[in-house]
Amino acid sequence: MSQKKLYRIPQQGKVKGVCAGIADYLNIPVRLVRVIVVLSMIFGLFVFTLVAYFALAMVLDEKPFGEQGEDQSPSAHQLLDQLSYELNGGEQQLRQVERYVTSETFSVRSRFSQL
Repeated sequence: MSQKKLYRIPQQGKVKGVCAGIADYLNIPVRLVRVIVVLSMIFGLFVFTLVAYFALAMVLDEKPFGEQGEDQSPSAHQLLDQLSYELNGGEQQLRQVERYVTSETFSVRSRFSQL
């Protein structure tokens, strides 16, 4: 049973990464946590929210670099690179098939198989 620990994630955060750390810990979108923080500031908890945020920013450790890649999904750029690689591989296979079908070897073999 793995225990999760609450960290700050400054690479994904806007100010100190506290909201990103809370979102990662709770497995919810970061945007939702940020909206909750802003709404709490608007509806009368401004000082409490501000003090809690900066207290957490001081107390929480940064998430170690090795653990950051485990929960993150690939970026759009990485997905496009992977797709491009797969399409290029398919194109190479298609060229090999086309080269074989248009070769003399294919026509000779197909004529022999028809006999």
